[in-house]
Amino acid sequence: MALPDRLARIVSTTAFRVAAITVAVYLAFAGLVVGLLLWQTNRVLTNEVLATLRSEAALLKAEAQDGDAAALVRAVETRSRPGGPGLYYLADPSGKKVAGNLSRLPPEIVDSAAGGVFRYAPDAISTRERLAVAIPVDISGGVQLIVGRDVEELRRFAGEMGTVYFLALGFLTLGGLVAGFAASRVALKRIETINVAARSIMAGDMSRRISVTGADDEFDALATNLNAMLERIEALMSGLREVSDNIAHDLKTPLTRLRNSAEAALRETGEDAYREGLEHTIEKADELIKTFNSLLLVARLEAGALEGNAERFDIGRVVRDVAELYEPVAEERGMQLAVNVGAGPEFTGNRQLIVQAVVNLIENAIKYSAKPGTATDGAISIDLVNGTAGVEIAVADNGPGIAPEDRERVLKRFVRLEKSRTEPGTGLGLSLVQAVARLHGGYVRLEDNRPGLRVVLTLPKRG
Repeated sequence: MALPDRLARIVSTTAFRVAAITVAVYLAFAGLVVGLLLWQTNRVLTNEVLATLRSEAALLKAEAQDGDAAALVRAVETRSRPGGPGLYYLADPSGKKVAGNLSRLPPEIVDSAAGGVFRYAPDAISTRERLAVAIPVDISGGVQLIVGRDVEELRRFAGEMGTVYFLALGFLTLGGLVAGFAASRVALKRIETINVAARSIMAGDMSRRISVTGADDEFDALATNLNAMLERIEALMSGLREVSDNIAHDLKTPLTRLRNSAEAALRETGEDAYREGLEHTIEKADELIKTFNSLLLVARLEAGALEGNAERFDIGRVVRDVAELYEPVAEERGMQLAVNVGAGPEFTGNRQLIVQAVVNLIENAIKYSAKPGTATDGAISIDLVNGTAGVEIAVADNGPGIAPEDRERVLKRFVRLEKSRTEPGTGLGLSLVQAVARLHGGYVRLEDNRPGLRVVLTLPKRG
């Protein structure tokens, strides 16, 4: 990239504009301060000179009031010695100069009762005039007396002070612009890093992440949030690919059976055979519809589409009602449900989804518990613990359990372990429970029940 283009890009960045505005505002206030300082400096110096002149004028006026004109002349001549700071002009009533080191009466002072500023030549051969301040002294008898001070050095000092102030403003301006360029380049570099990573991700590299420098600044916070978002997007896309593969794999068999059932019904003759074939077809179609409904529900839960349907209810009563509903089912299979659930607590959430999650946990426990007559008879426990962190609903069985390395995997959609292939199911039960937990800000964990499996649904308390 050419240098002008790079400069144009830097100047057009928000960081540089913010820096430039900050510098401009700072310089405006700094300029105001400098102006006040210069004004105050001139004011102090002027007041000091005027105070000196008034003091000296008072002394000379006192000399004149004593009635000794010669004493006044001597005092003026003494003060008018060469190299002295004072400027004097004394004239008699006729206007003739009688003493003083000024060659003429300054016209700027004659018509001004308060005095003023004028220029004078220090000697007869000098061509360069100097700046002075003088005041008239009111002397009786028509005598004219001017008392002044050379302020050329003070003026030069004030000018040098102004130059220093404005040079300081110039350096501040330059420093601010350099700082703005530097800040914009740093910001631009960090943003360009994010853009490069974003382009790589859009090109298909979903494993690419934005680097975190460790500076713990706003860019690191942005990078961390974007990386978390990318992790979530990658997980969702991976889940989508996995779901697509699982749908193609796990739904192919029931669809094939549905087709074979319909084809067998066509080969049969008679109304009863047709009727039986249609009943089988409808039954298998219902199973497929149930699978797709469960899959759709899981997808909607993971998208948070049902989060707003919340109500306050007694979660302990909900768990007891579901357990009572499944007690006859467990008894038919020779199993016992041990329900250790008391009253409460009050919980705010989607009641229907909590019920569905508890139903899935109990159905899974009944499905995979040890059958009667085995070494360990079927026993299922349902517990509810109201802890400080939240509400825990635990359903435990004494079946074959799940190996630790498979516990994370079985929470995904359509995942069924080999030892569960003999049981009917879609592999969506635990994934739906996890989706319900996530929707409520909770989580699911699988534990060893020794023997069997213990599934704990944790839901944080919400007002």
